[in-house]
Amino acid sequence: MTDPNAIAALKSRLSLPLIGAPMFLASGVDLVVAQCCAGIIGTFPSLNARPAEELDRWLTEIERRLAAFEAETGKTPAPYGVNLIVNEYNERLEGDLETCVRHKVPLVITSLSAPDKVVEAVHGYGGLVFHDVIKARHARRAAKSGVDGLILVAAGAGGHAGTLSPFALVEEVRAFWDGPLVLSGAVANGRSVLAAEVLGCDFAYAGTVFIPSAEAIAPDPHKEMITRAEADAIVYTPLFSGTHANYLAESVSLVGVDPEEARRAEPRKMKSKDDPDRPKAWKDVFSAGQAVAQSRGVEPAGEIVDRLAREYRAARAAITGTS
Repeated sequence: MTDPNAIAALKSRLSLPLIGAPMFLASGVDLVVAQCCAGIIGTFPSLNARPAEELDRWLTEIERRLAAFEAETGKTPAPYGVNLIVNEYNERLEGDLETCVRHKVPLVITSLSAPDKVVEAVHGYGGLVFHDVIKARHARRAAKSGVDGLILVAAGAGGHAGTLSPFALVEEVRAFWDGPLVLSGAVANGRSVLAAEVLGCDFAYAGTVFIPSAEAIAPDPHKEMITRAEADAIVYTPLFSGTHANYLAESVSLVGVDPEEARRAEPRKMKSKDDPDRPKAWKDVFSAGQAVAQSRGVEPAGEIVDRLAREYRAARAAITGTS
């Protein structure tokens, strides 16, 4: 179990208890650096660095720029993290893990299968491993792997989200897990960050709100689509990746698929070269969570963090009478 003092020390380096979620084809070096310099943990999926050799360059650049920020401002930036997909189809897992170990990445976020080998490797240099889960049984398995924290991906999150209410999921997991909890699911303002803490979590997890940021590597059509969408324009379907995920209905329609038909699709086992003519998740069909309506323009990531921090402080003051 993670030392509570280590989590307290980690939170003391943040402007608010928030992790920028790693988003496929959206999070890159510029966004991670901007988030860390603004005081939240910035992360990205290792698979965004292509080819595989590029991951080493990305990590080197992030570390260089964060060190330069600290030298120039005297402020300690927040730590950064890398997301590793743990399953049989990720042929890069072993190599990407070796690169993360070499760089001593502070936080490794794992997704899908139990991260036993990742935990062993990252703990070897003193790093932390947080694991994504959508159900209590997944959380129990991850806990047995020795992870340091659990990321509860509740209803409303972008990408491969769960369907459980955070009120239910947090309570179920807290019944057997005393370690750090991170809450994901439509977190796009400072009030929701505070709400995650009130529910008993240590951090909130925000992704969609950072897609329409100036630094995100998401294409302009993806950013623009988010700024004009509303919550009911999110389609939850397994059609494009084999597993249920949340996508923008407008992008589903643009690839020639009826959003209602997509909603009725059944999950299926995907193969690496399955259905080459099917529209590609994330690339052709854009992901987003239910908090899309809270983004109404493209702006710098630092300004987004500053706004969330102001809202968080105001909400906390309104409840406790303190800043």
